[in-house]
Amino acid sequence: MNTSTLHNSFNIYKEHSLFGRYITLEHISPLLNILSSKIEIEQIGVSENNASINLIKLGSGSKKLLFWSQMHGNESTTTKAVFDLLNFLTDASNDLAKDILEECSIYIVPILNPDGAKKYTRLNYNQVDLNRDAQQKTQKESEVLSNLVQCIQPDFAFNLHGQRTIFSVGETKHSATVSFLSPASDIERSITPSRKIAMEIIAKMNMVLQQCIPNQVGRYDDGFNLNCVGDTLASMGIPTILFEAGHYSGDYDREITREYIYYSLITSIQYIATTKIIGDHYKDYFSIPENGKYFYDVIIRDVMLKDKNVDIAVQYSEELVKNNVKFIPKVVKIGDLQKFYGHREFIGKKRTIYNENVTVEIVPEITLLKFYLNSELFLVKSAKS
Repeated sequence: MNTSTLHNSFNIYKEHSLFGRYITLEHISPLLNILSSKIEIEQIGVSENNASINLIKLGSGSKKLLFWSQMHGNESTTTKAVFDLLNFLTDASNDLAKDILEECSIYIVPILNPDGAKKYTRLNYNQVDLNRDAQQKTQKESEVLSNLVQCIQPDFAFNLHGQRTIFSVGETKHSATVSFLSPASDIERSITPSRKIAMEIIAKMNMVLQQCIPNQVGRYDDGFNLNCVGDTLASMGIPTILFEAGHYSGDYDREITREYIYYSLITSIQYIATTKIIGDHYKDYFSIPENGKYFYDVIIRDVMLKDKNVDIAVQYSEELVKNNVKFIPKVVKIGDLQKFYGHREFIGKKRTIYNENVTVEIVPEITLLKFYLNSELFLVKSAKS
């Protein structure tokens, strides 16, 4: 599909009942009930707090693809895109979907960590990072995924995640809206045959994304850690692709990023269905710049603090308040930030701030910065850069 066709497809198949960052088992259960009349859905286990972990299966082809999302409970963008994909694949009038399902058997765990999703936290109910539990498998969720891999013996594995707003494409001013990784299979980060296959698929997705978000695709660090699920699967010789859904300008609900994840999922599945992939084109993977960490949510430039000209970096913390994700601004760094970028930037015009122990609130009109210190209010007017 070209990008115009993908865009039209997304508008047709977007699952409008899922929106924003807070996506839980309660949100997807009605959709699973609807889908169960069309495709096979089963409970394959429970979480540490006894929430259902479900498996969706569709297709009858010989190529086996396994997807899992929300291993980290607060990384929900890919879950939304998965349901957009499911709407695409279950449309009986869609010839491309039929062709894909004749070639592929697709297995999807939409939320692996339902307890973390409910609390909007990276960790599970026992405060364990499931993506560091691949070897010991101390948690029920880890056992569920491990047993599923052993049962299915997938030909391709898709590990679906989200990443923070701090990530840039290299050291550039471009935000890493989508990032990919072919995980390493050993400490030497060897380019094995299975990694080459994963790299070739990533390169294909990147080729499509560059047409709509040029310079906004990154390559995630491939430092080896066998406790990570992707590294474990790579060590087993399974071509594994890690997705990181990142930030697009102004898109804190990750609805724009969701569309590009949908493009990537469709592109990769169609490529697998129609191509004998042996990894010959893996080198294009290395044309994708590695991720940097050169962004803050807000930078206030050129203000005076203790007779020194400084910049102020503000980062949002994400907090669940009454089932809504709130973005709470906090000052995280004060100093020379010329090498860094803000998703929004303001010029302080050397106005004076009298104490560096401050928190900051951005007024919606973006014309005033409020600094609080021991309940004392400081106001700094600012012009948008």
